[in-house]
Amino acid sequence: MSRVLITGGAGFIGSSLAAELSRRGHEITVLDNLLPKIHGSDPESSPLLAVARQHARVVIGDVTTRSDLEGALEGQDVVVHLAAETGTGESMYQIEHYSRVNVGGTATLLDILANDPRRTAKKVVVASSRSIYGEGSYEAPGVGRVFPSRRDERDMLAGRFEVTSPGVDEPLRLIPTAEDSKLHPSSVYGITKQMQEALVMTVAPTVGMQGVALRYQNVYGPGQSLTNPYTGILSIFSTLIRQGRPINVFEDGLESRDFVYIDDVVSATASAIEDDQANGRVFNVGSGVPTTVIEVVTQLMAAFGIEVPVEVTGNFRLGDIRHNVADISEIRRALGFVPQTTFAEGVARFAEWVTTQEVTGDGYEDSLDEMRRKNLLK
Repeated sequence: MSRVLITGGAGFIGSSLAAELSRRGHEITVLDNLLPKIHGSDPESSPLLAVARQHARVVIGDVTTRSDLEGALEGQDVVVHLAAETGTGESMYQIEHYSRVNVGGTATLLDILANDPRRTAKKVVVASSRSIYGEGSYEAPGVGRVFPSRRDERDMLAGRFEVTSPGVDEPLRLIPTAEDSKLHPSSVYGITKQMQEALVMTVAPTVGMQGVALRYQNVYGPGQSLTNPYTGILSIFSTLIRQGRPINVFEDGLESRDFVYIDDVVSATASAIEDDQANGRVFNVGSGVPTTVIEVVTQLMAAFGIEVPVEVTGNFRLGDIRHNVADISEIRRALGFVPQTTFAEGVARFAEWVTTQEVTGDGYEDSLDEMRRKNLLK
C-alpha cells in the first residue's frame, strides 16, 4: 500500500483514479480547487467531488499556492500530477493563466519536493498530453517518417485541410505517433504540457525520485463535464443532440483523434504507479485507433437515438491539429497495457450515462464567439 496524492483529483480522471487506487488498497489524498467550469456553480454538490470524498481525503486547495501543496504533500509516497487547465482553444488567448497554472504549478510542486527535508515522495507521475506532438507522425513516399509543421491558415481558408511537408508533393500518410516523435506543439496548451513533462522528467531523478510521464490522448467517458465547452467534442455534441440543436462540424469532418476510454486511462495510470518498469519512462496512453469527427457524430446520434441537422462548414480553429493516433506499443511492452474498450462500446456507455444528467446550457456558443473576437476561429 502506498500513500498517493492526486492533484486535480476531484476532476474527471482524478476521481475515477482515486476510486480505483482505493480499491487496490492505497491511501489517497486529493488536492483540488473545484473549478466551477468542472464542478458547476455549487461545487459542494458536484458528483465528481462526491466520488473523490468517498475514496480519498479531500483537501481544497490550489497547485499555484505553495502552502496548499506543502500541506497536501506531507507523508505522501507517490504524487500523481493531474491538475492543469485543459482547453486548447482557450489557451491561445489566456496565455499567462495557462502558463501560471500548468507550468508554474508544476514548478512549485517540484520545488517543494526538491527542497523540503520532510519530503517522503519517491515517485511523480505527470499527466502529459498528445498535444505536445503537434501534427504528429506521417509517412512521405520515398522519404519515410516526417513531422509536419502547423498548417497554413491560407490553405485552410481555401479548404485544404490535410497537412503537407516541404519538398513532398504527394499526399502524406498518417501513421501512429510514437514517443520518440518530434515534439512541436501547435497551441499554448501543448507548450505548457510539454513544459510540465520536461520539468518532472528532468527534476525527479536529480532529487532521488522516479518520474513517469503519461501522454494521454483524447480521454472520454462517464463523469466528464457536459457544461465545460473546452472538454471535448463528445460532451459538446451530446448536449447539442439532446437539445435537438444542429451540429456545426469544423473543417471537412474528416479530422481524426485517438479517443481513449476513462477506464483504460485509469488502468494505465495505476500500472504506472505500481509497476517499477514505468520508472523514468514516457508512455502514450491511447486506443491506437483514429476516429473522425463525422464518425463521432454518427455514433453519438445512434447511441442517443436522436437525429439532428449536421452541417460540415469548413470553419476551423487556429492551433488545432488535423489528425492524431498514438503508437501504444511501448506501454504494451513495458506495462502490459491493452485498451479494453472500443470506441463503439465506450460511446454507448457514455451516452447511457449522459441520459441520466440534466440538460443545461453548455456555454459552447459563448466560447466560439470569444474565439471569433480573438480572431482564432475562421
